[in-house]
Amino acid sequence: MKEVNVGLLGVGTVGSGVVKILNDNAEIIKKRLGFDLKLKRVCSKSVDDDVKEIVKDIFTDSYEDLFKDDIDIVVELVGGYDFPKEFILKAIEHGKSVVTANKALLARYGFEIFSKAFDKKVDVGYEASVAGGIPIIKAVKESLSANNIQYIKAIVNGTCNYILTEMEKSQADFESVLKDAQEKGFAEADPTFDIDGIDSAHKMAILSSISFGDNVVESDVFTEGIRDITLLDIKFASEFGYKIKLLGMTRLIDNKIDVRVHPTMVRKSDVLANTDGEYNAIKVKCDMDDDTVYVGKGAGSLPTASAVVADLMDIARNIRHDSHLRTPLMSFPFNYVKKREIVDVNELEMDYYIRFSVEDSVGVLSKISGILGDNNISIKSVVQLNKGEGWVPLIVVTHKAKEKNMQNALKAIHKLDVIKDKTLLIRIDDE
Repeated sequence: MKEVNVGLLGVGTVGSGVVKILNDNAEIIKKRLGFDLKLKRVCSKSVDDDVKEIVKDIFTDSYEDLFKDDIDIVVELVGGYDFPKEFILKAIEHGKSVVTANKALLARYGFEIFSKAFDKKVDVGYEASVAGGIPIIKAVKESLSANNIQYIKAIVNGTCNYILTEMEKSQADFESVLKDAQEKGFAEADPTFDIDGIDSAHKMAILSSISFGDNVVESDVFTEGIRDITLLDIKFASEFGYKIKLLGMTRLIDNKIDVRVHPTMVRKSDVLANTDGEYNAIKVKCDMDDDTVYVGKGAGSLPTASAVVADLMDIARNIRHDSHLRTPLMSFPFNYVKKREIVDVNELEMDYYIRFSVEDSVGVLSKISGILGDNNISIKSVVQLNKGEGWVPLIVVTHKAKEKNMQNALKAIHKLDVIKDKTLLIRIDDE
């Protein structure tokens, strides 16, 4: 075999980066592989101007052309659920290995796709589905494979990290910074998937599955976003010694999976707290290798495309040496992959930061603290601002308490006539 041929579906932001890398870095890729990795056919609704000239002679308007005999690996970069799933399963049925960056698809249908690939003895590469150019999938599946993973804590959404960083640096409110992020291309026109934590939940489902040998899906992940974070919260987090991050976490507790995404106060001394802007950071704690931390750009054309091409190169080596499925698709052989119970967040114990909007009158604190006490929640510190007439913020930080007790307390407190607006609850990471 003189070369391995690639078929590409989708030439948007990431797809154009893949075309550019395969074209501009063809020489170094060939030297590392020992043979050519050739882009043979491209199918897309539209093509970015900067790569149009490169793909004009290999362009097709039929994705079926990517299943032809001279194509060895197909790349899916269109995103979404239904059509990409259909496309990937058809490609596998035709005996093609697959590379995808589609975290939403894998967080919902990954087990089905991997099972089909296993049956057909072809590979699926998905490094680019989590944290862009950071090689976290390979690290978990291969570099850390001799370890029991104790937990993963991760910032895996650059949009949210950029917004929280800029709010702190520029002292601007959430809506202003979101608009700025959209203008700079760090946020989508519809930022819902990012700021509501859905994108991070997809990624944490994938990381949970490969870390613990499980079939974790998107609906298993407890998810909250950052819409309600204000400058006041960022200020008080700093005064208490923390930074607010949208944090993804996963771990095993009594053989159940605890997997969550929510705003979290992280100690300033933690490397995650010091990862700013559009950067991602993933901390993996293992039993034999302790903490390893992976930091880099979690999105963007070339960083993500770099991960796609790395998968292409890995699979091309497997094809060349007839060694498909050398590394298990889900990090564990299928006979070890389980479907564990998901930990109910209500049973967890954490410290909490709570921001109430209260009537500035005598006895308010005693009513709130009384309800907290009735629910076995003890107060660590209290700050009440702007004494005078009207409604004022009341900040309460608690000692460890059970989530169920906290939610029950908040329901009771919200019934008080001295409470106005929505109360903000942020969990504190003190481990």
